[in-house]
Amino acid sequence: MAKYDPLFEFLCRAQPGSVEIGFDTIEQLIGALPASATNQRSWWANQAGGGPNVQARAWLNAGREVEAVDLQRRVVRFGAATWLRGS
Repeated sequence: MAKYDPLFEFLCRAQPGSVEIGFDTIEQLIGALPASATNQRSWWANQAGGGPNVQARAWLNAGREVEAVDLQRRVVRFGAATWLRGS
């Protein structure tokens, strides 16, 4: 199992609309986030095909994109799923 697979699974099971998740919740799923995730917005970039950032593949493959990151509040908001369940 890849490190970010539990995040992918969480996002696949989440409500179809936007989902806001705290960094603490993400860390419960995958273990500790790297320091760059907590102090660099670029870590949360939506790169086509996931790019070199394996973490982006988790949310992009779940049909989601990061809409907003609040490093002070330690939360990230993922957009609504872009695929239909059961399709």
